[in-house]
Amino acid sequence: MLTELGAVDERNELTQLGGELARLPLDPRVGRMLVAARAEGCLEQLLIIAAALSVQDPRERPLERATAADERHAKFADERSDFLAFLKLRKLFDGKLEKACRENFLSVPRMREWRDIHAQLETTLGEMKWPASSANPESAEGYRAIHRALLAGLLGNVGMRDEAEGSYTGARGIKFWVHPGSWTRKPGKWLVAAELVETTRLFARTVANVDPKWLEELGAHLLKRDRHDPHWERSRAQVVALERGTLYGLPVYANRRVDFASFDAALSRGIFIRSALVEGDFETRAPFFAHNRRLVAEIERLEHKSRRPDILVDEELIHAFYDARVPQGISSGADFDKWRKDAERKLPRLLYLSRDDLMRHRAAGITTDNFPPALQLGPNRLALEYLFEPGSPRDGVTMSVPLALLNQVPAARTEWLVPGLLKEKIRRRRVPRGSPAFRHAARGGSRPPHPREVQSRHPARFVPARLCAGAPPYELPRRRRPRPAARHGS
Repeated sequence: MLTELGAVDERNELTQLGGELARLPLDPRVGRMLVAARAEGCLEQLLIIAAALSVQDPRERPLERATAADERHAKFADERSDFLAFLKLRKLFDGKLEKACRENFLSVPRMREWRDIHAQLETTLGEMKWPASSANPESAEGYRAIHRALLAGLLGNVGMRDEAEGSYTGARGIKFWVHPGSWTRKPGKWLVAAELVETTRLFARTVANVDPKWLEELGAHLLKRDRHDPHWERSRAQVVALERGTLYGLPVYANRRVDFASFDAALSRGIFIRSALVEGDFETRAPFFAHNRRLVAEIERLEHKSRRPDILVDEELIHAFYDARVPQGISSGADFDKWRKDAERKLPRLLYLSRDDLMRHRAAGITTDNFPPALQLGPNRLALEYLFEPGSPRDGVTMSVPLALLNQVPAARTEWLVPGLLKEKIRRRRVPRGSPAFRHAARGGSRPPHPREVQSRHPARFVPARLCAGAPPYELPRRRRPRPAARHGS
């Protein structure tokens, strides 16, 4: 209990708050409420409520007059909080105590005991020179101040509603229900109870609605925080994680974004380097960043053109490049830019990658002649886009053609591809090495050979157009052999 109240720390040593509670001749829970009330500015109201909680409930409900008692007690009820009913009951107290108590079904001895304890508390705090303060319980600010002070001493009596059963889940998984005698007509999702009493069920008596944000503030020393899914967020230029906070197993909040660097600086730095610098998910005007991303894009285009995903080095090598240069403790965009500006004054090209850093081999043959950026068809120059993504409808070479020019593009020309891909196409279709198509591709032909040209060189060879890597769709005739003369019988 002392840990819950903040009176002792993790080493079980008395805290400053614990020393203050030790000087109060009160129950520690009541003392904690009063200390909080002093801070919240509602000491007058908490003295009344704390004294009422120290005695048995003065309201009586004789079985033979239960309906009449309920009607009388309803005058003091508050639909938001059972605790505020004590403030209304206290106003009833005057010189005609016994008569007023009989009329309103209140126990005279308990009312006197309540009065005496309240007077003792006032005397004790007066001797300690605590400043007087008061709050209006009808206002939202007054309600907040009074119930935050109560909550400080009742953190173990909070509950979260289970919508399916109508019950509440309390500390360490216990289940309880609001007592039928409560005047809180609409208990909220979170509530606090003065006590839990077990009869036919475990019931909460004297309850009030509370805001879960108060639990986080007042029970910070009891919250168990769990962080998961650390990741880079471009908009915040920061490595964040999703945090979940629980109080005695109750989820006070979930999926809250928090700065992960304050919990694991090394892992945050690694995520920053990989996501922001290696993968390029970073908004910065740094010249090195634009240079490196442009260089990576150029080499990726070489891979798409050659249809060989082995030119650009592995991301681990790029990660190692930055890891060797970025100092420890850098894991956000702001910290990185601040360090970078100072570092680049001494070494302007400290973070610049070169083609040698990024290429596994020189990618010979991947030239503009073999892989042109555009195709010239008469007066029209049509852009070409290269993509190596087997299975995708865009895999290969894509030519962008305005709709008005679509009927001017020969189908045979589009099948011929570009010079750099002819050999691969012929190899896959198993065109004979001595064929006209093979020789034409070997010379780096940039256009399909004309069929008459093929026929004049090899008049006796039949080469289907579909094997000529995009040649026009017609066939060359075979040379006809002379038919033998018919024999006539003599």
